[in-house]
Amino acid sequence: MCRHRGRTVPLGEGATVTASTTPYSSDPPAPEPPQALRKSLGVIDGVAIAASSTAATTSIGIGLGVTAGAVGLHLPIIMLLAFLPILGIASAYSRLNRVEPNMGSGYVWVGRSLSPWLGFLVGWIAIAATVVFLSYTTTVTGSALIQLAGEAGLRELAGLRLDPDSTAQATALGIAVLVAVTFTAITGLRAAATFQKYLLVFEYAVLLGFCGYGLVVGPHPFSLDWINPFTIPSGQQFAQGLLLSVFCYWGFESSFSVTEEVRDPEDASRAGTITLFTMLGLFLLGSFAFQRVLSLDELTANGAQGLTYFGDRLAGQPLAALPLVALTFSAVASLQSGVIPTVRGMFAMGRDRTLGPLWSKVSPRYGTPAAGTVAIGCVAAAVAVLSLVIPKVGDSILASVNAIGVVVSLYYALTALAAAARFRGTLRESRPEALRAVVLPVLSAAVLLGLGGYLSWTFYTSADHFEVSPDNGWFMLLCPAVMVLTGVIAAAWAKWVRKSPYFVTGRSVPPAVVEAA
Repeated sequence: MCRHRGRTVPLGEGATVTASTTPYSSDPPAPEPPQALRKSLGVIDGVAIAASSTAATTSIGIGLGVTAGAVGLHLPIIMLLAFLPILGIASAYSRLNRVEPNMGSGYVWVGRSLSPWLGFLVGWIAIAATVVFLSYTTTVTGSALIQLAGEAGLRELAGLRLDPDSTAQATALGIAVLVAVTFTAITGLRAAATFQKYLLVFEYAVLLGFCGYGLVVGPHPFSLDWINPFTIPSGQQFAQGLLLSVFCYWGFESSFSVTEEVRDPEDASRAGTITLFTMLGLFLLGSFAFQRVLSLDELTANGAQGLTYFGDRLAGQPLAALPLVALTFSAVASLQSGVIPTVRGMFAMGRDRTLGPLWSKVSPRYGTPAAGTVAIGCVAAAVAVLSLVIPKVGDSILASVNAIGVVVSLYYALTALAAAARFRGTLRESRPEALRAVVLPVLSAAVLLGLGGYLSWTFYTSADHFEVSPDNGWFMLLCPAVMVLTGVIAAAWAKWVRKSPYFVTGRSVPPAVVEAA
């Protein structure tokens, strides 16, 4: 057995790394001593990262219109119903993080409790989903900036008419922003979290102000039908609406991805829970406010410009531009917070040698995985360029959100099942504890697997030919299928070519410990 007990490795200025014992047998080649990241975050920093990743302003400004296209004027109840299984998933994350804090989160926990193959798949599809998210958020950011330019009177540049719904223009501008936020993610997590806190304060002040005002003055009366799920026209629309709403909550677990950089691992759990309940409040407020101010046709027709239209209905310029500024800030923060947890997950996989050594390198200067951060930014930019095959921003968003929703339901469900398997002993010890640790995660997993499976089946049966369009079911099914299948191929490579010990033991390399000088 290869041990590195007590061995210290230099890590930048003022810190050393004490590597802990690895669990591997003598058969696999010995891994390099794990490098550590600096513990510099508290619970508020974790909330800032998770809230920016969840991106309430973007979800309200864009996601509500997309979801209304599926369920009509039932946004409040669909947001509330989607919260229930997510609450079970959050409980699973918190309990697993309590006994095994690791930035690999689901990848580590599922690999240990269920199967290394499933664990790798959870890690891989979380990465793939975030890369797709980053690519479409790059486009959303560019679109928001072009809308801002239009509000300022700049509608043409060098003879080119600026169009916020042009994927090409929005992507080109968004990639420039992606480069900038990738740099800030490299220079230090503390600085990135502070930056996001300022953006969040502005975003939430604008959201609360405009949505609160819309609730009071909106021309459309409240209706009990808004909170009646039984009047949603069909089961397919209900399932798609739920999955789209689950996507809106996606990102709360980013606080667990930085658990090795949080001074107290319990703070990661607190940050995730605070973020989740904050999102519920904001989504319910936004849902009621949008339906008070906008008709169904207005909700579904404005797409990526939904929040701008909402602001225009409530105020004149320059106040009407504030929601658009908030959307822009939200998109920028989402880009940065999307890069951060993805690279941390890949760092955990890299130190297990399930991914290459690039992802586990720590910058001696910044104490962050700088090389991996640059690489993931480049990959996201490349995928954003590939998305140019879908010419309209609204269509690109719909295709991305549906694909991400399906795979997120899968890896959330597997993580919940890992928690149930790990804590199954509570079934013999305490009924209340068993309910929280086993029954609730299993029920949440069943709901999400059922939703993802049902929606995949409806995609498959809704088309008779393939076309690159969000209206084509086979194309909508192809996107999540590619994420899963590439994960299986990458897992096979990690097992038989990289010969990762993770596939022998099912356990990840324990985090190294950073000692302050």
